[in-house]
Amino acid sequence: MFAKAFRVKSNTVVKGSDRRKLKTDISTAFSSLSAGDVNHLVPNKEELNIVKIYTHKGDAATLYVLHKNPIFFQLEKQLFPTVYTLWRFPDMLPALTTWPPVLQKLAGGADLMLPGVVVSSSGLPEVNQGDCCAVNLVMNRAPVAVGTAAMSSAAMRNSGMKGKGVNILHTYMDQLWAFGDKSNPPVIPVTDSMAQVETEECEEGMTVDGQTSEGQDNPEPTTVETSCQSMQELTLTEQDAQVLKDEELVDDEGEDTDGEENDSRSPQEQMDALLFQCFLHALKTKVKKSELPLLTSNFLRNHMVSCCPRGKQIDIKKSSYKKLSKFLQCMQRDHSLVQVKELSKGVESIVEVDWKNPELSSFSTPEDCRHESVEEGGACEVSFQPPEITPLYGVTARLEPLFQDARKRKGATLKASEVRNIIIDYVKKCELVNETNKNYVNINPTLCDCLLEKSEYHDVEKLMWDDLITRTLSKMQACHEVLVPGQPPMVKKGQMEPIEITVASRGSNKKVTIIKNLEAFGLDPAVVADILQHRVQASCILQDSPGVKNKVLVQVQGNQIQHVGKILLDQYHIPRKYVQGLDKAPKPGKKK
Repeated sequence: MFAKAFRVKSNTVVKGSDRRKLKTDISTAFSSLSAGDVNHLVPNKEELNIVKIYTHKGDAATLYVLHKNPIFFQLEKQLFPTVYTLWRFPDMLPALTTWPPVLQKLAGGADLMLPGVVVSSSGLPEVNQGDCCAVNLVMNRAPVAVGTAAMSSAAMRNSGMKGKGVNILHTYMDQLWAFGDKSNPPVIPVTDSMAQVETEECEEGMTVDGQTSEGQDNPEPTTVETSCQSMQELTLTEQDAQVLKDEELVDDEGEDTDGEENDSRSPQEQMDALLFQCFLHALKTKVKKSELPLLTSNFLRNHMVSCCPRGKQIDIKKSSYKKLSKFLQCMQRDHSLVQVKELSKGVESIVEVDWKNPELSSFSTPEDCRHESVEEGGACEVSFQPPEITPLYGVTARLEPLFQDARKRKGATLKASEVRNIIIDYVKKCELVNETNKNYVNINPTLCDCLLEKSEYHDVEKLMWDDLITRTLSKMQACHEVLVPGQPPMVKKGQMEPIEITVASRGSNKKVTIIKNLEAFGLDPAVVADILQHRVQASCILQDSPGVKNKVLVQVQGNQIQHVGKILLDQYHIPRKYVQGLDKAPKPGKKK
């Protein structure tokens, strides 16, 4: 589940009441923990954060983070411990044992298959289908994966140890582990009986899928060396971890999980190439001569990052340069692409760009540039198509007799032009046009019941055409149709709610700008927040919208209504009538 990078939605400090609830939930879910263990996991006086995220598949999850390490994660109201917690309490969950090479498969997103499970002399731990369980390696009880049992222990034994054993959710070396301090698992010795069983199996030539090599059919034969590794060797080194992280892994069916071709270059060489590509891309499509001199930090944050291809992330520390200044010095010294000077003490700026440089002029913009590219005029900026919003009118029970001839029953939705045509056809069919003045329509009993108020029953005998249409529309149910490009049209009751921009005060009279209802117009709040953060250079966060499920609001420091309005109106082309609050923008000061 965390094999690929996830997106952080919000990060807040847990309140006292939520802390107590978390302790109760932990005690209920994990009965093996004592009250002291729970207090040790969730201390009262230390800062505990709750981080809401979206996985790469779009699933919502909640992380509980202590001392910068995630200790629990919650999926669909079920708590699961992370490997950091299990290393402190290795007996917290029932654990299945497997071989070290299997860990590479699990870290790549595969589930644990029963042929890869090593069974000790004491047998399998007792679990029911769906129970939370852990996975450890032979000769080390420190868990390396967390998941749910795909079947009960009895079903595993009855199946002859064939099929899926554990649905893996989180592993050592995945992105959730990388969200913490990236420490390695400790070495926790196994019991003597278990160690004896594992040693005997190693000597007999045990394969990865848990069957001996003597006469057994092996669907996925990946053999292990006959000599068992020591406990120290079972703990992956940092170098092994890096290789594991960057190696292209396949799942248990032999399919490529990332769908990308193998890259023979080292991770450092790949990062160097990515930096150079984004550097050339930014110079060619983002940087304008009028912007020079340009701070190197702004160049990286505002230009290079937005040119990074989808699925990749710039990390200079993983390159051979280690620092942005050294990278730019290389671009100046070896490629003569830019000139960098220290215009003020400790602050470097790009003062000149060689636009005619052969490497720059021959560079072609890649097709897989990021959708979040935000700078105006950039070649990679994806033009956003705003949704088409069409007002509709629903037939009510009172008006149903008026629409009976048109076969429109209660609940049917119509456009204003369709309503007008139906009313005209009805008037002509019933011959209600006033003979004296054709601008008027005579009122018959049906029109009287549908359109007139009780006080008008005896006084109003005719209506003008416009008044007739207006009365009809006003007495119908207001609806609207939203057509987002690439999606089927959605019809909703009521008027279309606009994007609401408000300014609120926080502590010490600090102003924040809050943007609501972006999702209704097909906008991703995270993308808008990223654009706004780069545009105004201010803190920008996402929060759950109060009282509304599955919607979030964007909060940015300061009164940024002018910038928000420019993004929504000019970049996303949202009609002005659907943006509420633009009148609260700060007014420019008077010129002296």
